[in-house]
Amino acid sequence: MDDPNLTLVTEFFLLGFQVNKSVRYFLFCFLLVIFCGTICGNLLIITLVSTSKTLHTPMYFFISQLSISDILLTIDLVPNMLHILLNNGGAITFIGCFTQFCFFGAMEGSECFILTVMSYDRYVAICNPLHYTSIMTSSHCVILAAMCWLFAFSMIMIETISTAKLFFCGPNTIDHFFCDMVPLLELACSDTSIVHLEIYLISIPVILIPTTIIIMSYMYIVLTILRIPSITDRHKAFSTCSSHLIVVSIFYWTLFGVYIVPTKGRTVTMSKALSLLYTVFTPLVNPIIYSLRNKDIKKAVRKALYKHVI
Repeated sequence: MDDPNLTLVTEFFLLGFQVNKSVRYFLFCFLLVIFCGTICGNLLIITLVSTSKTLHTPMYFFISQLSISDILLTIDLVPNMLHILLNNGGAITFIGCFTQFCFFGAMEGSECFILTVMSYDRYVAICNPLHYTSIMTSSHCVILAAMCWLFAFSMIMIETISTAKLFFCGPNTIDHFFCDMVPLLELACSDTSIVHLEIYLISIPVILIPTTIIIMSYMYIVLTILRIPSITDRHKAFSTCSSHLIVVSIFYWTLFGVYIVPTKGRTVTMSKALSLLYTVFTPLVNPIIYSLRNKDIKKAVRKALYKHVI
């Protein structure tokens, strides 16, 4: 039976980065620049894919979906993070905290699924090129993208509702810059074993299966590329999926570094720094990688500049 003297938590206090004032102001300016760069870079990708006919292909359609996910993730976390930096911490309502967590989880989940679908797209393009146009039709791509978003929101809603139903009665201070699952569970006064079980079960369709599909896809892609006799054609085939491979590597290495690798001996500051990698820097890096390493996007940018400037 719950103690009637215990008070129900109605808000949480996010500590953010507990550093001196000058460092906080430096971080604020630095993250503000990254925030603006992330929004502009991803909006550029979405605009180019939408307006340029040469980019109306499955690969660029999924890249634009990835950019949408990155923008929503950035908007969900960074503005409040900047507020916390300026005020050396900040309060967030109970509903606001779980809303932030829900959108954060949905965007991370959608990115996992979209990257998986993109690896499947590259597999079909390289391993089954003659049937590529008949398999990756416009309607098929829209259905795959819709399924990515639907599955991501469905999975995270289960975790969010289960966690929100826990009893929060004691300390309400979160030593982080956003509402994440681990610090929230640490504050719960009730039994969290069911929620932990749900997390392990949900990680199978969200992380394990997508990772397996990506690895298997690239195994077949590499084997197919190695059978190409011409070195030039081999390089051309690999270049079509190199950007995606880099993005996948960055995303999963940072994600695994925070949630999979044992946290024993890791400081709170180190955990926050790792979290910054996949919540703030990855959304900035994605459009840069696709822009700098992609001739079609470079060509679309030059064409757009020529059209509007000249």
